[in-house]
Amino acid sequence: MSDAPDQPTWPFPYHPSLFDETDLDELATGHVVDTITDDEEPLAPINWNTLTAEQAQVAWLDLNSWVNWLRRAYGLSPKLIPPMWHRHDELVWELSALHTHWLACYDPEASPSAPTAWHRDFADARHRLREWVASSGTGISSDRPTRQSAWPGENPLPPSPAQDVVDRDADFVRFIEEDILARRDARRRAEANVADLRRHQRGGEP
Repeated sequence: MSDAPDQPTWPFPYHPSLFDETDLDELATGHVVDTITDDEEPLAPINWNTLTAEQAQVAWLDLNSWVNWLRRAYGLSPKLIPPMWHRHDELVWELSALHTHWLACYDPEASPSAPTAWHRDFADARHRLREWVASSGTGISSDRPTRQSAWPGENPLPPSPAQDVVDRDADFVRFIEEDILARRDARRRAEANVADLRRHQRGGEP
C-alpha cells in the first residue's frame, strides 16, 4: 500500500481534492465504504443502470478509491487502467465487477482460499482490460469516447476528437456531478410520466 505522506492510506489511497472536509471525516471513520458493505445490506453486484443518484455517488467514490489502490498496489500501467477509465462504460463494468468480487473474497467470513480465486480471476480480467483499453482509444495523456458502430438503418455517429488529459481528478469530480444530475433528471421525467399515465387512466382528472 502506498505510504505517500500527502494521502491517507485507509482504506485506500485517494486524492483529497475529491472530498470536502466533511467527506474526509466520514471516509476516515469508514462511513463511505460501509455504505456499500453494510451488514444490513448484503453484498451484491452493482447494476449501474438502476442506481439512484444517491447510490451512484457513493458507488463512484467507493470504486474510484479502490481502483486507485489497485493500480498502485499492483503497479498497473495505463494500458490496463487509464486515468479516464470512468468515462468508458466497458471499463467501469469490468472494474466494478472485479471490485465486488474482491470485497466478497476478502470478507472476514470468506474462505481462506478465496483470495487465491480472486487473483486467478484478476489475471483473466487483466487480459480483458488490456483489450478494452486498446479498443477504446483512451490513454495516459489523451482520451476520446469509445467509438460506436452504427447498425443498418441507424444514423452514423460522428467521430469524437481526442481530448488532452490535464487534470484527471478534476474531470472525475465533474463526471460525478454530471452523472448525478442526469440520474435525478431521469427520475423526475419517469415520475412525471407515471403521473401523466395515472391522470389519463382517471380520465384526465388533475
